[in-house]
Amino acid sequence: MLSRRGFLIGCSAAASPFVTRVSLAAAPWDARLVVIVLRGAMDGLDVVRPYADPGYAAARGALGEGGSDLDGFFALHPGLDPLMPLWRAGELGFVHAVSTPYRNKRSHFDGQDLLEAGGEAVGQVRDGWLNRLLAQLPGAEPRTAFAIGHGEMKILGGPQPVADWSPEVDLALSPQAMRLAERVMMDDPAFHAAFAEAAMLGGGGMALEKGAAHLDVARFAADQLKGDTRIAAFSINGWDTHGRQAKTIVPALERLSGTLLALKEGVGAAVWAKTAVIAMTEFGRTVQVNGTGGTDHGTGGAMLLAGGAIAGGRVYGQWPGLDEASLLDRRDLMPTGDVRAAAAWILRGLGGFDKGLLEQVVFPGLEMGADHGLLR
Repeated sequence: MLSRRGFLIGCSAAASPFVTRVSLAAAPWDARLVVIVLRGAMDGLDVVRPYADPGYAAARGALGEGGSDLDGFFALHPGLDPLMPLWRAGELGFVHAVSTPYRNKRSHFDGQDLLEAGGEAVGQVRDGWLNRLLAQLPGAEPRTAFAIGHGEMKILGGPQPVADWSPEVDLALSPQAMRLAERVMMDDPAFHAAFAEAAMLGGGGMALEKGAAHLDVARFAADQLKGDTRIAAFSINGWDTHGRQAKTIVPALERLSGTLLALKEGVGAAVWAKTAVIAMTEFGRTVQVNGTGGTDHGTGGAMLLAGGAIAGGRVYGQWPGLDEASLLDRRDLMPTGDVRAAAAWILRGLGGFDKGLLEQVVFPGLEMGADHGLLR
């Protein structure tokens, strides 16, 4: 028999090329965790600009000019200016010069696979690191969840049941077809209830804002996080900036800032105070600008942290420098940290998870190192 989850997913329509699936799950702790995968390889050197490094202006030229000063060394891209109040409130931070263990091949597919699987090598583990985390939570129950857009969130994929939600669900049935479907399903209460719920969602269960799927996702996630949901994960696309980066990165930045502000507004002050948001990408981009005014696939990059639970107002990480001798293969920002370590320390702080569990099960092969102090 077709399951309720399978039926709802089967009825979901593609939502947006810029936002993909959101997944939610309940967990037996009071803190909230939101993981945003920035698909396409966000240029951390452009988003969090090391303007005080003498090699930055030489490498980036006009592409790296301007931005709001953060700490006398780094500046924030103007496209994220709406987030400066969060920075000043200590609710926004960054970890720079980080990456996954992925090296050299520069494939988006493999890079994202490794990011979401959380292992040491592509193919080492098949399920997602958040799914493995859920497996360690006694009493964790999946919340109703629905798919957004194309593709899947591998980060929550695995044996633990997590469902998906999609805005703009559209069954595309005429009133006559709807009545016929209801009559056919009347003898199966579970299936009839699933159909009724899907029809409700398709008929405007949420007030969707045209052209703003990222805001719909953020508002839906916020509504769930105000209740029993404790973990939300979704994607924001548009970070593959091979050409005209000064322009092409701006829409993605606007979606990211809008998403974070909508999340904060949606959950309210009390829930935001115990929320940690992690925005991470598959790899960084080259230090040098290419011939079309963009940047190519690189290695080291940056991750964004937000929320009232974050010890923000700081750029974390060990800065390696941008002189040629300090670069990886003389072309990329040298990674001095692992994105998994930052995520692991946040998980440990939010839920009190055992360090060995995080290093061996959630992120197999990881050495977390010293506490990063990323949470308040």
